[in-house]
Amino acid sequence: MKNLNERLNNVFRDVFDDHSIMINENTTSADIEDWDSLEHINLIGAVEEEFKMRFQMKEVSSMKNVGEMMKIIAQRGI
Repeated sequence: MKNLNERLNNVFRDVFDDHSIMINENTTSADIEDWDSLEHINLIGAVEEEFKMRFQMKEVSSMKNVGEMMKIIAQRGI
């Protein structure tokens, strides 16, 4: 899970162009200043590219925090 967290953290840093970001399982859009609906789409695309997977629409709409995103990625065996 550590590798997953590091890779995901790097994606967040790239998408939001902020190398001070440190995500954890409880991180939400409220915790990152530029995380709005448009950036959410960019983030999902970047995560899918990094982990070579696709989220289902219901997964994207149900994610409440980074921990839920990590759980979905881990369930896919990534």
